[in-house]
Amino acid sequence: MRKNNCKWLLVASLLFCAASAVTAQQITKFGVVDTAKVYQAYFRNSAPVRNYENKKADYQKEIDNLTQELQQLQQKKVEYEKDGRQAAALNVESEITKKTDFLNEYTNAKNVELESLKKSLQSSDEFYKKLYNTLAKIAESGGYSMILSLQQSNSILWYSPSVDITDQVITDLGL
Repeated sequence: MRKNNCKWLLVASLLFCAASAVTAQQITKFGVVDTAKVYQAYFRNSAPVRNYENKKADYQKEIDNLTQELQQLQQKKVEYEKDGRQAAALNVESEITKKTDFLNEYTNAKNVELESLKKSLQSSDEFYKKLYNTLAKIAESGGYSMILSLQQSNSILWYSPSVDITDQVITDLGL
């Protein structure tokens, strides 16, 4: 009887060791992706981004022109004041005030428009569908249990660069 107990104990120990070995080999593999970097690579040459960048440059050019006009008016006002032409200086000052108000309103409106365009670009369903499918393919082929975004890093305190698959995602997206 004691011999049977020893055999059962030996078999149980072997099963426990085998189960421990199997679970020890199942290491969870994580990957991280810098989605901002992927986003920039994806949209770098897209028509909507070029349109956004063109509008941004056009708006900045218009703001620069309006600012230059204001500077010229300011110089004109100073000249009128030097010459003692107070009535003309007051008229120019009134014009400066109107143009300054217009410039402020224009700048605010264009900033809102650009921010709206930027948000619509960033929330592109086509981009996120491609990204999700690419991440799924990489995760399945690479044996990753989970892929984390570095932009949602409030819980990622440290990661090894060896788990960063950003460049692979960019390559797999064909960028």
